[in-house]
Amino acid sequence: MISTVIFVVCLIAAVLTALKTRGSMFVKGTNSYGNQVEKFSASWLIKPIVIFVAGIVISMFQPFAIEKVDAGHKGLKINLVGDQRGVSSYQYKTGWVLYNTWTEQVLEFPTYQQHIEYEDQGVILKGGFSATIKPTFNYSLREDAIGDMFVNLRLPISEVERGWLKNAIIGAVNDVANTWEVDSIFNHRQAFESAIVAECNVRLSKWFNVSQLRTNITPPEALQESIIAKTKAIQQAEASEQQAIAAISEGRRKVAVARADSAETVINANAAAKSIRIKQSELSPLYIEYLKANAWDGKLPTTVAGNSGMFLNVNKQ
Repeated sequence: MISTVIFVVCLIAAVLTALKTRGSMFVKGTNSYGNQVEKFSASWLIKPIVIFVAGIVISMFQPFAIEKVDAGHKGLKINLVGDQRGVSSYQYKTGWVLYNTWTEQVLEFPTYQQHIEYEDQGVILKGGFSATIKPTFNYSLREDAIGDMFVNLRLPISEVERGWLKNAIIGAVNDVANTWEVDSIFNHRQAFESAIVAECNVRLSKWFNVSQLRTNITPPEALQESIIAKTKAIQQAEASEQQAIAAISEGRRKVAVARADSAETVINANAAAKSIRIKQSELSPLYIEYLKANAWDGKLPTTVAGNSGMFLNVNKQ
């Protein structure tokens, strides 16, 4: 931007100089015939051309630049002439920053959450099993540590993400995975990834804060089949246990029903026996004769046999 401004200013200055001295564009002289004529003066262009060329040279080789630090970023103005890893000092900047490109450098570092996705990586689990991960996570820079990070790494944030940060994340995943059994990882993935986040923040807390890490871990095909078989066996065992509990409950229910039915039968039998005893105690001979009398229709038999009191009913021919 500064080079463009210098070029435009020199161009305008050259044009104004030419316009200001345009009176000397022509000079009077005589021709071969001795007549007075006006001739074009090339020397009139020397000064405007010098100004124009000077503008081009200055704009091409001037060392200054101006840069704007965008919102959500922190600018780092670095003095490259020094003995501390090539950095003598640095300053935090915002807004427009003017600097000398020969001796200074301005870098922008984001201060908001960044999302990173890395390609597939191989890791070794406890017991020597291998697995594949494709880590994704969010990170944020500690604003007060940006300068220290640059002094130590001497890299812009994009290169830090592809190099140092990637190695640190993959290393943390490997070290945590080496302490976990295969089936524990896939049965307790949330706890596994939380352990990785904690380890990452222990290692990176000097400059970074890591969150929302997902390993997207996948085991080898043979191991997947083993895990699936084990999971099915566990599910079948749990189903059998539930069936046994259900059977025990059903048996208890049937016993309770049987006891209730038996108690009802006993109660009914006792009631019937008591009823019979009561009726038997009330049946006197006189009461029986009374019942017979009530049941008689008033007709006498046509034949009486002997003195036994028996009546014989002999049909007449």
